[in-house]
Amino acid sequence: MPPRPIVLYKLCLSLVDDDFFKEPMKKRRRSDRDQRFRAFPSVEQSTLKEYEKLESRTRRVLSNTYQKLIQSVFLDDSIPNGVKYLINRLLALIEKPSLDPIYIGFFGSTGAGKSSLINAIIQQAMFLPVSGESICTSCIVQVSSGCCEQYEAKIHLLSNQEWKQELKNLTKLLHRPEQLGREEEDAWDRDDAVEEAIWKLQMVYGNGVERKSYEELLRAKPKGKIPTSRVITLKAEEAGELSLKLDPYIRTQRRGWDEGSAETQIWPLIKLVEVTLPKSELIPEGIVLVDIPGTGDFNSKRDEMWRKTIDKCSVIWLISDIERVSGGRAHEDLLNESIKACQRGFCRDMALVVTKTDKLHLPEYLRERKVGSQAIQSQREAVLERNEMIKLQRNKVLKEKLKRKLPTDSRVLEDSELVYTVSAQEYWQQALLTEEETEIPKLREYIRRRLLDKKRRMVTKYVTEAFGLFLLTDSFSCTDNLQNEHLHVSGLRRFVEEKIQLLEKAIDQCFAHIVQPLQEGVQNARSSYRQILGVCLVRSRGNQGFHQTLKAVCLKNGIYASRTLGRIDLNEAITQPIYEQIDPVFGGIFRSGKPSDGSALMPHIDAFKRSLQEKMTEIGIRNGWKYDSYKKSFLIQEISAILGGLEGHILRKKRRIYESLSTSVQNDLKPCYEEAAQITGKKACERMKDVLRRGLDQQVDEGMFERAQERMQHQFHQLKNGITEKVKGSVTTMLTLASSQGDGLYKELADVKSECKEMEKLHRSLREVAENALLRRGMQDFLLRMSPSKSGPPKTWI
Repeated sequence: MPPRPIVLYKLCLSLVDDDFFKEPMKKRRRSDRDQRFRAFPSVEQSTLKEYEKLESRTRRVLSNTYQKLIQSVFLDDSIPNGVKYLINRLLALIEKPSLDPIYIGFFGSTGAGKSSLINAIIQQAMFLPVSGESICTSCIVQVSSGCCEQYEAKIHLLSNQEWKQELKNLTKLLHRPEQLGREEEDAWDRDDAVEEAIWKLQMVYGNGVERKSYEELLRAKPKGKIPTSRVITLKAEEAGELSLKLDPYIRTQRRGWDEGSAETQIWPLIKLVEVTLPKSELIPEGIVLVDIPGTGDFNSKRDEMWRKTIDKCSVIWLISDIERVSGGRAHEDLLNESIKACQRGFCRDMALVVTKTDKLHLPEYLRERKVGSQAIQSQREAVLERNEMIKLQRNKVLKEKLKRKLPTDSRVLEDSELVYTVSAQEYWQQALLTEEETEIPKLREYIRRRLLDKKRRMVTKYVTEAFGLFLLTDSFSCTDNLQNEHLHVSGLRRFVEEKIQLLEKAIDQCFAHIVQPLQEGVQNARSSYRQILGVCLVRSRGNQGFHQTLKAVCLKNGIYASRTLGRIDLNEAITQPIYEQIDPVFGGIFRSGKPSDGSALMPHIDAFKRSLQEKMTEIGIRNGWKYDSYKKSFLIQEISAILGGLEGHILRKKRRIYESLSTSVQNDLKPCYEEAAQITGKKACERMKDVLRRGLDQQVDEGMFERAQERMQHQFHQLKNGITEKVKGSVTTMLTLASSQGDGLYKELADVKSECKEMEKLHRSLREVAENALLRRGMQDFLLRMSPSKSGPPKTWI
């Protein structure tokens, strides 16, 4: 008979922490471990504590075992292969990080509200500098929480060599050609690249330095003090105190402002700012919020970091304010860059976060309103209605865009909620909306869920892998049927060799799916490259104000990141027709789903793993291994660990493969970029364009796009060889180890039997912890449904 409701209710209460129902007047002392989980509701805290305890006990067992093995072989002249393998694997697991950080990228254009949103999420108003009218954040800013007692920031500067390289490029841009006409002189003065170069040099060295040569600037002394470590550390007891110290380092300095402070004088040298909050109650440890400027940077090192930062984000939130979300070139460019991150990097989730949703002119909205029959009586009702409408519209548009670029079974397409409508200002004021309606809490909940899920998967994998190693120690101690086991492993080795050959063929067939789209893309690129180049070289003012900008593009081999013009990348633009053809197929190759057409890579590796595990079980049962043989169990566990590590290797190679097309084109066009960059004098802009057109024509005629295709296919071939070599080496080592007849290890390993038993208990606990987590989640939902409804939001009637 099912339990009565009251019994279920009491069961729920008994399993939920007492502080689920918060008592503001009651404060309890918590341990340091508890402090790490203070950002989570008590139900999730309980789950995290169980996983943390499981991981901690596993690490302790591994460390004890490692110490015993080291002591037992310390004086031995020759250490058996089995012990060597076991010691190395134990050490690797002991040193394995508890949890790699989850990077969440805030990616948006100027004034979109990225910094304001981060301030609201971390509950620190005005912590990062904000401005509603201009570029505010000047560099990449990372915000995370840690175990420190103070607020801390580290400002990383360009190295001396990196700054010298930028100086050389800046002075080349500022080399004013002789014998310019009046019109050309005016155009040179108004050029965006020239203005930015002058601005940077004046910030570092003072007024008048724009006329100095590179050699003279190398001898010049910067106005600000540059530490030899190239790192500036700031600390403060309070958030506001650190914010004041940090502001001049990360706020974009505008021309005409006070340039006298020591902090602003080194602004152009700043590469990255890392901010650490002490024990945040809102952002859990392990989460890094990244404020990413929209275009990159003229400096090569900063631009490279910009790309790498985007690519290491597992989540990207595209930030767009309510007035610009419905279109615009900048929004589309950023959306495309976000989708590329899904293709080439670690990104698995992305969403559109619409900011400043409290901005609404009610009479205008009512006049243009075309939905709903119910009358709108207040500003609040209008804001909420428009938010829902924006969600429906942009969710549909975003999904359609993603479907054209990504495989249909991509994780991001499975999300029911791809659009959030937030208001940082209303989060603080709550004049129109409640805290929940600002959707800031919803973003925090998303962050917590991501970390909780990652912790669960990490601990499960960690404990399982550790358990496999202890099965190995028991297999050394088992002396039954050694002769038969030799034969079985030998037969298994032949089986593995055959399966590896089949795996190679499967990978070839998987990669073959990219060939036709590549060929079609190449044909499209050949027919449209002149038109694409023409569009890239045209600006609204003709050549006025574009002379040195084009030179900057050529100096940087086709790439220029400008704060005013946006990002210019001729190499990507020229190869875009190829990417448009291959994107869905490329994403399909690296997805984790199980498509029936054999186009995805990981399912082939998973199938290979299952075939080995099934074969070991079959051989063992047929030829005399005990059904619960430790050696068989070790082999099954170790194969999972070995092949599980391949996913990270594949993801790291994915970026190089994806970028190989534009990199190939950039390398082929480098001579004509260099030639164009040297052009000075009258009509230099038109002459540079002519050099680029002629050089591009020549390279296309000589097979530039075909070479790009070959280089991408070569990268795929290298990945296949890397996969099979890693599989061969690892599995061969494992089978050699498994075929050993104990190597006289029985006595040496006898003293770790207690650790083996404890590890077996920990492995059995995995399922119990997972079941408890599921039960707690259900209980939380049950209790929330039974709790009184929340009070209604404040109303402002108009």
